[in-house]
Amino acid sequence: MLTIGDNMKRRAYLGFFLLTGLAATTITHAAAYPEKIVRILVPSIAGSAPDIIARQVAERLTASWKQQVIVENKPGGNGIVAMNALRQSPPDGYTLGLFHAAAAVITPMMYKEAKFDIQRDTDVASTLAYTPMMFVAGPKSGYQSLADVLKAGKATPDTVAIGSPNRGSVPHLTAEMLGQLQNTTFRQVNFSGTTQALQAVVNGDVPVYVDGIAPLVPLVRAGRLKALAVTSDTALPGLQSIPLAKEAAPGLTVKGWFALFSPKGTPTAVLDEVNSAVSRTLEQAAFVGRLKDLGTYPMALGREASVRFVQDEKARWERVIKEAGVKPE
Repeated sequence: MLTIGDNMKRRAYLGFFLLTGLAATTITHAAAYPEKIVRILVPSIAGSAPDIIARQVAERLTASWKQQVIVENKPGGNGIVAMNALRQSPPDGYTLGLFHAAAAVITPMMYKEAKFDIQRDTDVASTLAYTPMMFVAGPKSGYQSLADVLKAGKATPDTVAIGSPNRGSVPHLTAEMLGQLQNTTFRQVNFSGTTQALQAVVNGDVPVYVDGIAPLVPLVRAGRLKALAVTSDTALPGLQSIPLAKEAAPGLTVKGWFALFSPKGTPTAVLDEVNSAVSRTLEQAAFVGRLKDLGTYPMALGREASVRFVQDEKARWERVIKEAGVKPE
């Protein structure tokens, strides 16, 4: 006859074997990942910077994993379409999303239609790359430095215009941050895209403009725009002559960035493998060179550091948007 103690032992043994079996299954799954095609969703059109970076990453992950990695473009809604598709996918690592900073953490604060929260709905797999912002002045503006712009802005608040490519973009909020750090306000001029904005600043319709460095460097080198400052922590390779924004406005260091996300609940071992594979990719000279062609630089962080980085960026832009009084539309 079995005693109560015997029954308890049997339950303990059964529980042990069940847990052991589950652990073995999880380890086997992680070791085998990926066993089928991996999709990378991109919230922009083919040929855009996120798309180009995603395709470069996909090509190298395919080679590393010996398993096909494909890119699917899902533009629309400032990242809403792609993010909805990502968060509604199975959390198994076979659907990833490559999102830039605005689409990942700013869109939910700027658009009522965005119902997602990057921390609640996704897991951060890895950071990829970053691009600093650059302030430039048109040839008719008379500004020779960011200090000149700040002096004029403080003398007559809300009169000096600063253009940016889109409302709610990192460049737009960088201009807002400049005013906040310097306790003044600038007149924000948001264009519908980079092409229209660049034409306006070259023509003198707006005196100062801020954007990522990629579309600005050719015009600066051609003498059509004056580079005032870059928002990087240190001088950029090849652009060492351009002053750092933090020298004129302490605290003004800003990065536009790209990162890989997965639906919430993806196994930790799978996320770690994605992070490791991306880190190996970021060590490849050819890939780094391709990034620099796009005005971006590698940003290899471990997974936990990647998670903290995205959390910090979300909190930072929340503060800027709240202080600027920008309302979601």
